[in-house]
Amino acid sequence: MRYSAAEKLEIIRLVEESQLSVRRTLAELDVARSTFYSWYRRYAEGGYEALRNLRPGPRRFWNRIPEEEKQWIRRVALERPELSPRELAWHITDERSYYISESSVYRVLKSFDLITSPSFIVMSAAEEFRHKTRRVHELWQTDFTYLKVIGWGWYYLLSVLDDYSRYIISWRLFTSMSARDVMDLLDEATARTGVARVKVRHRPRLLSDNGACFVAKDLEAYLAQKGLTHTRGRPYHPMTQGKIERYHRSLKNVVTLENYYMPWDLEQELERFVTYYNNQRVHESLNNLTPEDVFLGRARTVLTRRKRIKRETLKLRKQQNLGRRGVSATVF
Repeated sequence: MRYSAAEKLEIIRLVEESQLSVRRTLAELDVARSTFYSWYRRYAEGGYEALRNLRPGPRRFWNRIPEEEKQWIRRVALERPELSPRELAWHITDERSYYISESSVYRVLKSFDLITSPSFIVMSAAEEFRHKTRRVHELWQTDFTYLKVIGWGWYYLLSVLDDYSRYIISWRLFTSMSARDVMDLLDEATARTGVARVKVRHRPRLLSDNGACFVAKDLEAYLAQKGLTHTRGRPYHPMTQGKIERYHRSLKNVVTLENYYMPWDLEQELERFVTYYNNQRVHESLNNLTPEDVFLGRARTVLTRRKRIKRETLKLRKQQNLGRRGVSATVF
């Protein structure tokens, strides 16, 4: 498939903006890495003009997006300004039952001047974590972060995140960071999931940093009693707990936009964010599924439905562009 200079530039911007690795992003876009890096070098050396094809390629008409569909996408984007092009694409697929690719959403919004170009640079790095979990409850990540309540001081948020699904199992706001706080939250997490009641060969492994509360003897004895093993990250290497660190950054980007004068006001906002994060926010690293979809084993059902919607939408768009009578888009 041949791409125009504009399409090549948009793909470059999508890769720059993506939080996934270059390889995984290009796999989603169905673009070879060697091809992408060739474009990237040409663009870095010669700018937009260097991306033009040397020979004209065949024009493609059957999958052209109708103008009314572009206007509809624009309206949905204005209704949900908090969604990125990636999130908007899957929102339309899941909620409106109409398939539109991430790159197409990006192009449409770009044409309406609804996207600003990011100022990121593609960097070479490891493509993915070396040791990945393969099931729910294989590994739990836990960590503290701090939030301020005006007039009350600092409060400490402790969360337990399932590594495989990124689902927030339990969380609580504390006034300290003690081993007792960690044990209280783990009691809640094990009670909610039932892992302490069911006889299994492998209980969840707990991953934390080397904070004083996580190296305490009391916590060590508690974990041994519960049958939970404990792994601590390498000192001065916070990327080990990368998933929960990334979760805390996403949380603070939203929650800290407001000032809080009462602890319960902060707790209510945290409750809203955790519900959104678990049940609504799609993750690139989870095939654009929500943590709840993966945690509850719904991933295959959702992905199968999306494939069906994609087939039906592309069939409809082909009929529209080939000028067949009696064809109309019912989503607009």
